[in-house]
Amino acid sequence: MRVPSSIFVSVSLFTAETTAALYLSSTYRSAGDQIWQALTLLFTLVPSVLVQLTLTFIHRDLSRDRPLILLLHILQLGPIVRCLEAFCIYGSVGRVEEPYVSITRKKQMPRGGQSEEVERQVGQAEGKLFTHRAAFARTSVIQAFLGSAPQLTLQLYICVLQQGVSIGRGTLMVISLLSIVYGALRCNILAIKIKYDDYEVDIRPMAYLCIFLWRSFEIATRVVVLVLFSSVLQLWVLPVVLLNFLVFFLYPWILFWQSHSPFPENIEKTLTRVGTTIVLCLLTFLYAGINMFCWSAVQVKLNDPDLINKSQNWYRMAVYYMLRFVENASLLLLWYIYKTDFYKFICAPLLVLQLLVAYAIAIFFMLVFYQFCHPCRRLFSSNMTQGLWDCSSLLCLMCNSTSPQNRPMGKAVLEPPRTSTCKEPTDDGAHDSASEPTDDAPNDTTYDMLDDTVYDIPNETGSNVGVGINGDLSHSVTCNA
Repeated sequence: MRVPSSIFVSVSLFTAETTAALYLSSTYRSAGDQIWQALTLLFTLVPSVLVQLTLTFIHRDLSRDRPLILLLHILQLGPIVRCLEAFCIYGSVGRVEEPYVSITRKKQMPRGGQSEEVERQVGQAEGKLFTHRAAFARTSVIQAFLGSAPQLTLQLYICVLQQGVSIGRGTLMVISLLSIVYGALRCNILAIKIKYDDYEVDIRPMAYLCIFLWRSFEIATRVVVLVLFSSVLQLWVLPVVLLNFLVFFLYPWILFWQSHSPFPENIEKTLTRVGTTIVLCLLTFLYAGINMFCWSAVQVKLNDPDLINKSQNWYRMAVYYMLRFVENASLLLLWYIYKTDFYKFICAPLLVLQLLVAYAIAIFFMLVFYQFCHPCRRLFSSNMTQGLWDCSSLLCLMCNSTSPQNRPMGKAVLEPPRTSTCKEPTDDGAHDSASEPTDDAPNDTTYDMLDDTVYDIPNETGSNVGVGINGDLSHSVTCNA
């Protein structure tokens, strides 16, 4: 049984950030900066309360007679107590014979096209530790994107205005950045374990390193761009932030309404329809907060029983990073145009270039992760490079179809002419044909962006590409004799 180190890291970051924020707010109070003090406390206490509610909800403490635990959660000490409880459970493993043992079945990663199913006994202590790990993985994401990310943006903005970094503010900024990157990393790992729940997933250190570098460059660049833009166009930063937030908040609801699915009732048996609505709104609120700063590895899908989209959608990811890169470049261009003498000691063109290159480096490490380090890349119906190439081809097809002179050509401009002889596609091990269903590939590559409806795109060679329910892609090739 593994040491619950992830729980210790989550609690350490939570405690350190809260302590640093409280100390910094006291310095703001001594200096008479009441606005900065209020905002610093706001971005500290609100996520702390949400963390306490999340731990209470996951462990079902309201339905159990544990008044002391509830009191400690009210005092905002819940994560510390839960961490101590997890280590006590880990220390007691093997000392007492457990009265009940459950059996779990997990598939191993396929080798040579075959996947073996392995049975494993899970004791009560290990089951409790699994619950603790799952709870802290979710609270790390909440703390990162509803607390640390706004906190880092605020403190960096104050540093720009005051042209200086104090020790307390610098410490809080470093801890907040680490908390955001760690929360994004936990979000990636959580998405992998949810999507591939039937498999025994082994995440290697190189995968952790790629995710850490990917998220570090992506989040740091995004925060700096927002701060620079807000420092010269204060009135316009609010519409930009609200537009980003509303788009990602409403996006899952729009897909849910388009699917005409019944309202989710199986989230929690004790919740009423109003309580379920509140939980779903909080989930989409968190989803919007994540996408404000980086790509959310967990894609919300309200018409799914697990509320998570388990298909690997390269198209949606490609569109997100293209639009985000254009947005960052546009905000930097506006900052460069409207910057004042306040930035006369900064080489503005070099700073713009550095930020754009840093975001490109983040995309590079993302590609490396999905192409070489993803623990379940053998289950992809197509690899990362092929998926993005197909997405680019689809975008070119859409652009060509809009011009009158290219409209009759259709897809022939993208594909070489085919003969009347049909051959089965080869299997190279990394790129599995989507037309052959298999138990080892539950997550198909998808190319839908806004909905999960069915499309048929005919072409002149008799090849049909259909996007099916849940965003699955299927190819059917018909041959004329």
